Amino acid sequence: MSSPPAYPGIRISGCWALGAESSSNAESLDRLLPPVGAGRPPRKRTTSQCKSEPPLLRTSKRTIYTAGRPPWYNEHGTQSKEAFVIGLGGGSASGKTTVARMIIEALDVPWVVLLSMDSFYKVLTRQQQEQAANNNFNFDHPDAFDFDLIVATLKKLKQGKSVKVPVYDFTTHSRKKDWKTLYGANVVLFEGIMAFADKTLLELLDMKIFVDTDSDVRLVRRLRRDIGERGRDIEGVIKQYNTFVKPAFDQYIQPTMRRADIVVPRGSGNAVAIDLIVQHVHSQLEERKLRWDMAALASAHQCHPLPRTLSVLKSTPQVRGMHTIIRDKETSRDEFIFYSKRLMRLLIEHALSFLPFQECVVQTPQGQDYSGKCYAGKQITGVSILRAGETMEPALRAVCKDVRIGTILIQTNQLTGEPELHYLRLPKDISDDHVILMDCTVSTGAAAMMAVRVLLDHDVPEDKIFLLSLLMAEMGVHSVAYAFPRVKIITTAVDKRVNDLFRIIPGIGNFGDRYFGTDAVPDGGSDEEEVASTS
Repeated sequence: MSSPPAYPGIRISGCWALGAESSSNAESLDRLLPPVGAGRPPRKRTTSQCKSEPPLLRTSKRTIYTAGRPPWYNEHGTQSKEAFVIGLGGGSASGKTTVARMIIEALDVPWVVLLSMDSFYKVLTRQQQEQAANNNFNFDHPDAFDFDLIVATLKKLKQGKSVKVPVYDFTTHSRKKDWKTLYGANVVLFEGIMAFADKTLLELLDMKIFVDTDSDVRLVRRLRRDIGERGRDIEGVIKQYNTFVKPAFDQYIQPTMRRADIVVPRGSGNAVAIDLIVQHVHSQLEERKLRWDMAALASAHQCHPLPRTLSVLKSTPQVRGMHTIIRDKETSRDEFIFYSKRLMRLLIEHALSFLPFQECVVQTPQGQDYSGKCYAGKQITGVSILRAGETMEPALRAVCKDVRIGTILIQTNQLTGEPELHYLRLPKDISDDHVILMDCTVSTGAAAMMAVRVLLDHDVPEDKIFLLSLLMAEMGVHSVAYAFPRVKIITTAVDKRVNDLFRIIPGIGNFGDRYFGTDAVPDGGSDEEEVASTS
């Protein structure tokens, strides 16, 4: 490599680039280590860096969600572009996580995934656990990591899907029973000492950054971390460092530096390097930008017949009479709530008839056999799209005993006009259930499609999802049916048009405002309640 210019600091693809002037890396041991004679700190239960409760990175200006959220999908129900994955490698305690968080904050991207390699240590045998307890197990060797699970996890995140990630306890050297869920996002940051040690893993990384920090600084940081956070003693930490950490760095980690696109000396102290990284990532994100094209969606299915997966409640005089009442702008809030609830009950009863049933025989009190039907599935789960969808929960509970309920909150990004998932609470083991997805109105289908996508990410089969709505526009029906042809769509009425503000015409108004008695948006927002900003 040629000699560096007068401005050392950041090396890009093996070449020197502009950086900040070098500064002293030494950190005082007296300042960073516990005072001599201090008693051994109590052993603390510590978990992998990837675990974050809540998964947030709070800055002075905003909150960044580091567990990710599913990004937007196009009108076909698929993700247009894969996530941009940044890999950060470097020695133990080199500052990889700090650099990752600085990149996240500077990127100004609200939805990211921060994934730590520390979560993927292999499950130890009893003998290995005894070795680990005595600081005799090498956690800095490639064989200590579950690369198959790492690759499978990153592949799913790159595709925008949710994943289950193990939570590693450094005190007991074992995985916790409960794994945590991460959701795909437009940017995924993966950091670890062996981030560049596996060929298959390297192929998943769009950008590779090596954090190069002086060995003395790394030792001091490791002592401070392992003593203060992981309940270790000084002798044990130094023994492990000399026996495993330093040799592993020389043999396995430092050689991977040549695979990096960017080498960052001094880690988080190199502001110039981080600025250059952020600029490059911004340019990549601009190329990969996902936009929800409402115009394309509106024109995609004009003049097409309504799909076969749609079922509309029979328009009896009673049903039409209730629609007349709730559509009337002069209807009082009490009457609006009363007749909406009646329609919801009828809608859910109608939807339940599409569940699978099987023949069964019971005995009556008179001792006679009766050949009837019984539900053939495992169980039914309701998922409401907040805010309006939750108004349908009482009707579902009234007809489905002990039904489980989940909730999804989707709001519109006021800058991009794209719906974004802000909150999600689903029952455990939902993948085997028939899921009734509830919202009161569906105009464009944008948020309904995102909600379906979330359920699919949680392994709910498409043909076990039932989308229920009191009122839908043809545009929304076609959009959902085209993207997800096996989802059953059930409603009490379908209106023909959507206006320029994406309100259903003739429509029902903003259902949530009328039901909860809140003020309508002054300029008239979409009455697709799940896409509008909620309070």
